[in-house]
Amino acid sequence: MNITFIRHGHGEHLIDYPNRLNCLHPGLTELGKSQVIALRKQVVFAPEDVILVSPTKRTIETALLLIPNKNLAFFSPLVGPRMFPQNPEFVPFVCDQIYTKEELSNQYTDIRMVELGLDCWEESINQMNAQRFGILAEQLLEWCRKQSGNTFIISHDGTISNYRILLGEKGLPKVIFLVKQDSTRSGTFND
Repeated sequence: MNITFIRHGHGEHLIDYPNRLNCLHPGLTELGKSQVIALRKQVVFAPEDVILVSPTKRTIETALLLIPNKNLAFFSPLVGPRMFPQNPEFVPFVCDQIYTKEELSNQYTDIRMVELGLDCWEESINQMNAQRFGILAEQLLEWCRKQSGNTFIISHDGTISNYRILLGEKGLPKVIFLVKQDSTRSGTFND
């Protein structure tokens, strides 16, 4: 199974950083949109591929600009925002609040949801302890393994770092994704 992680484009919450981190549901800036459009030339999706999208406005906007066929896309709270390094004592920023299932169903009728028989929409992975996150993330990865194509995950810096560690990377420093905060990046990992 190949997994390609794609970070969302530059978001509105990064304008006047850190003062806008408590902005609810920030979307992409014009810079962010141009980053995603530039990335479109580098990423090719096959009809059998699966694209998991974090249920936040900036990742959804990234997905809508990036993917040609919305039938490939699924929302999952298990790829929503997650702090890195994880500290349950930190209070999550408002900008990292995910949409509810109801909000998504009303606004994005052409994108399905990955349920896995779990109710993780109420319990944010942003504050979940590492053990619980690992169990749920492994269930999502197992679902990905059962798909016939490659998996693309459109998510956030911290979430991508947490999954990379779960997939076996060692010594992953926080700075790896913060070097260029304003750029959309992707990376592929084999499982």
